[in-house]
Amino acid sequence: MLVNLKEILSYAEKNQCAIGAFNTPNFECIMAVLQNAETYQIPVIISHAQVHESIMSLETIGPIMVLCAERSTVPVCVHLDHGESLDYIEKALESGFTSVMYDGSKLAFEKNVENTLRVVKMARKYGAGIEAEIGVMASGAGSSEGIEGEKGIYTEPDIAKKFVEMTNVDALAASFGTAHGIYAEKPRLDFQRIESIKELTKTPLVMHGGSGLTREDYITAIEKGIRKINYYTYMSGAAVSAVKKLLNEQRDVLFHDVALTAVESMKQNTEKAMKVFYKIP
Repeated sequence: MLVNLKEILSYAEKNQCAIGAFNTPNFECIMAVLQNAETYQIPVIISHAQVHESIMSLETIGPIMVLCAERSTVPVCVHLDHGESLDYIEKALESGFTSVMYDGSKLAFEKNVENTLRVVKMARKYGAGIEAEIGVMASGAGSSEGIEGEKGIYTEPDIAKKFVEMTNVDALAASFGTAHGIYAEKPRLDFQRIESIKELTKTPLVMHGGSGLTREDYITAIEKGIRKINYYTYMSGAAVSAVKKLLNEQRDVLFHDVALTAVESMKQNTEKAMKVFYKIP
């Protein structure tokens, strides 16, 4: 069933867990994520990032995501990740997305607030949820998001409080040491920062760059207030590894063999993540 961001985050708050938000730029990704969600009967978020437009257009994948969410037996939020263009965000809302993220983190605080307020007004008109970001994440290998080659700009708790009070967003993406893409070295996470931001904002917090952390890191982040974890890079990498193995070991492989192998490997990878996010034994 198709639900909005606030509904799905209320589940996370009630159960003191995190909702997995999985980028799904193609149908194979959607299948892997939703099959796991239905197996465990847990709510989930499927996302399309604006930076993935070159991989799959919003006009193509958007309606497919919405249809799959509507037909699912579990609550599914269809989310736009890292929307930087207001026109693009409105297109997602018109397509039936029930949540949008406006990423004005690289802008001056005042401009970020101004644009976020415009997106909040837009999203409310469609009955959708809104996520925004304060602080800028670093960009690891294989990512076109964040600040490449830099440490990122950590979110200041007092600024986060001011931002939430001024915008009334439903969720806040905060920078505390994670990075988009593949980690070149073990990240140093500032969990105290997350705890302080949660205490001051009373708002569900979002971890971007959620792939590649340890089980202990996820558990601690959730304990400190993370309620949505974005996950894609390592899920996609698992599919590549499985397909390479298939092609090395078998002859006369057809494309459907590749696609099915990719789905199965992504199911296995996201299942492990979901068990941690949702505290599944």
